[in-house]
Amino acid sequence: MPPEGYHVVRRHIRRNPRSRTKTLGGWTIAGIVALVWLWAQVFGFGEAKADKPASPSPSVSASPNR
Repeated sequence: MPPEGYHVVRRHIRRNPRSRTKTLGGWTIAGIVALVWLWAQVFGFGEAKADKPASPSPSVSASPNR
């Protein structure tokens, strides 16, 4: 007679199969993160506009006579 949680298959004692839970595994999470990163590289998350001045201002070291 096998211990609790085990069964006999062809004269071998095997562990009973565990019930599959609905949790995400480590490889699944890594795949989702990689997919989001790839999506951001190819398509981006939207139009990110940088705050740039409308007209360029001269630098401080430039002389006004040039």
